[in-house]
Amino acid sequence: MAVNWGGIAGMIVFYLVILVVGLWASRKAKQRNSSEEAMTAGRDVGWLVGFFTLVATWVGGGYINGTAEIVFTPGWGLVWAQAPWGYSISYIINGIFFAEKMRAAKYVTMIDPFQIKYGDRMGGILFLPALMGELLWCAAILSALGSTIAVIIDMNQDLAVIISACIAGFYTFFGGLYSVAYTDVVQLCLIFFGLWLCLPFALTNDAVTSLGETKDSWLGQLNPEDAGVWFDIVMLLIFGGVPWQAFYQRALSAKTPTQAKYSTIIAAFGCLVMSVPAYVMGAVGASTDWGMTGIDLNVTDPYQEPNIVLPAVVQYLTPPFVAFLGLGAISAAVMSSTDSSILSTSSMWTRNIYRNIFRPNASERELMWLMRLFVIVVTVVATIMALTVSSIYALFVLCSDFVYVILFPQLVCVIHVDKSNTYGSFTAFTLGLFLRLAGGEPALKLPALIHYPFYDEEYGQRFPFRTLCMLVSLLTSILVSYAASFVFEREYLSKKWDVFKCFGEKSADQAKYVSVDQELKECKG
Repeated sequence: MAVNWGGIAGMIVFYLVILVVGLWASRKAKQRNSSEEAMTAGRDVGWLVGFFTLVATWVGGGYINGTAEIVFTPGWGLVWAQAPWGYSISYIINGIFFAEKMRAAKYVTMIDPFQIKYGDRMGGILFLPALMGELLWCAAILSALGSTIAVIIDMNQDLAVIISACIAGFYTFFGGLYSVAYTDVVQLCLIFFGLWLCLPFALTNDAVTSLGETKDSWLGQLNPEDAGVWFDIVMLLIFGGVPWQAFYQRALSAKTPTQAKYSTIIAAFGCLVMSVPAYVMGAVGASTDWGMTGIDLNVTDPYQEPNIVLPAVVQYLTPPFVAFLGLGAISAAVMSSTDSSILSTSSMWTRNIYRNIFRPNASERELMWLMRLFVIVVTVVATIMALTVSSIYALFVLCSDFVYVILFPQLVCVIHVDKSNTYGSFTAFTLGLFLRLAGGEPALKLPALIHYPFYDEEYGQRFPFRTLCMLVSLLTSILVSYAASFVFEREYLSKKWDVFKCFGEKSADQAKYVSVDQELKECKG
């Protein structure tokens, strides 16, 4: 396969642009003296940068490469590419029900309300599914970037993933939320203009048959027996897209609670617009006679490796200068998405685990260096995951799976159920995790211990069991919380048996949580 030197030059140029912008923005971070300000950019992000950085939360490698992959893959197609519009709806839900309250409470991470209301250790337990979601998300981004570079340069895809991870880890090590936010602006501009510029050239290439004539291959189909699975995936994308630290890291940096709310809702439509080129390029890939292109099918065949279809369309179906912009923009955009996921995980670990549980008196210098150390750890673990799961889209969906089942019901209760407490939270966490793991997961090679209705020996679970697990977890949290409140507040059970200390005097943080909640109610009233 001939090396596309134009694509390589584009990738290098745009990497340098991202790096320069990140280093320029980091000068503002140096003026901040605390880890909290570094995590939230001093709550000084305005409407324009806030909009760009919120859209960039979703629009990265998994979002773009993964969408094109699923539209292109035979047997799947457009009907199964639910992620872009599912995640966009999740923003609307976040904006209406969560972002404003979280920002008004001046939380620093998504785990803060859990530790304030349920205690540091329960919050630490709930950090685990958040950590898993962020790691899988980061792995999807790295996998997408690796597949892009593997198409641009004739190299092994695993090696491309490792090199990409090293570059992303280096960049993130020296970055902060200021760098993340401002590079997001550049990222979105690059990917918008780069991919939209590629579309007319790809659509009119001689190797591409009219999309109207090939619609049966890229539209896909939804069989009646697959309806439960389709519905389950839609629900996990919409509601599993709500409890993400990568999102709250941006929403909590907004100047006001009102901005956090409405910029999130507006960003939902920005995410949809950014997904259009990925949908079309997936259809273009399915309509292309790849034997007519310059691609060496003995080395790189999109039908053997569907995750490379987007960079393949850009490189082989557009002129060199357009490929220069398109491939460079994809690479730079995916790279700048990686630092967000790594930074959000490092922030939760540093604040909610290390400081709140193990080292309450840790100095700011110690916390800042610990964040940098954890950046390295997250990068290594995410790289291993990216190398062991073949499909970008599988990672893209799986990263919301456990977050949906475990974390979404917990977030609903801690923000909107007044009497929610540690008893309900712990019981719901345990039961929800068991039911989900017992349902099995082919991507992780977990066998199904429980055969839910309509189980098929060949195709596995056909019932929307993830949604069932989420609902069971949500109802369990509410019922157990109210039951615990009833027996302790009415003194049917002595408070000396209150092992989680939920019904004594409220701590200063808990009192603050209640006052903020009341303040918002009065404002809306």
